[in-house]
Amino acid sequence: MAVLLRHARLAYAVAMRSALDAAGYADIPKNGLYVIGGLAHESGAHPLGSLIEELRLSKQAAGQLVDTLVTRGYLERHVDGEDRRRLTIELTQRGRAAAKVLAAAGAAVDDELLTRVGPKDVERARRALFVLVDVGREMLAGMRGNVQVPRDS
Repeated sequence: MAVLLRHARLAYAVAMRSALDAAGYADIPKNGLYVIGGLAHESGAHPLGSLIEELRLSKQAAGQLVDTLVTRGYLERHVDGEDRRRLTIELTQRGRAAAKVLAAAGAAVDDELLTRVGPKDVERARRALFVLVDVGREMLAGMRGNVQVPRDS
C-alpha cells in the first residue's frame, strides 16, 4: 500500500507542476506546493511552528523554504499578534493565484480518476485514506515523547 500511495502521488505532482510551470509559477520549490496548497485551505495567517511540524522538516529547512517563498512573492511572514515570539505565514496575492492553479490541476486528476474507476471506487478509496490518515495520527501521537519522529529533509 505504501508503494502505491507514493506512486499515486506522482499523478498529482506531475499535473500540478506542469500547470504551475505553464502559468508562470515555475519558481516554486518542491515542498512549496504543499505549503501553498495547505495555506489555501486556511483562512488568515498560519503559525510557522505548525508548518514545521506538518512538513516534518527541521526548523532550518522549513525556515529556508519559507524564506524562499517570501522572497519569490508567494508568502508574507508576520509576528503573531498574541505571542510576539511566534511567526505566522499567509499567502500573498501571487500565492493565492498559484493555489488556484494547484487546485485546478488537482481537480483535473480527480476527474480523470473518477472517469476511470467510477464514483463508488473513488468514495471507497477516499474512506480508506481517511482511516489511514487517522491511523498515522494515532501512531504519531503514541510516538511523541518516546521516540524521535523521522523527518524528511
